[in-house]
Amino acid sequence: MLAKIAVADYMSAKMITVTPDTEITQAVKKLLDHKITSLPVVDERGKLVGVFSEKEGMKVFVGSAYNQTLEGTVGEYMTKDPQLVNGDDSLVDVAAKFQESATRSFPVMQNGELAGMISRIDVLRALLAIR
Repeated sequence: MLAKIAVADYMSAKMITVTPDTEITQAVKKLLDHKITSLPVVDERGKLVGVFSEKEGMKVFVGSAYNQTLEGTVGEYMTKDPQLVNGDDSLVDVAAKFQESATRSFPVMQNGELAGMISRIDVLRALLAIR
């Protein structure tokens, strides 16, 4: 039964996004305010160009401790080639991918477009939903 569940069934389609020129402080505030682990980074056409996550936030924190300043843009810190999943992928396959990766959420693509985000928490929701 679990193998038949698609990523699109549990992904978050309402995404909070940032652009490469978003100030770091604004991106970190969005992560905290929305209690999410990562933000898709999109260009002016809405095309995915990267991901800014808690991990990149740690780079900002360490860098600001050494530089004694908190400045920069998302584009300077984002992961430019994030791991992607497809909305039609099996949730079981994505769970296995999470096991092999430190990444806590993946962008979901459908027909070459960013369609949502899937997190470890979303996968766990599916586990309880099938009971």
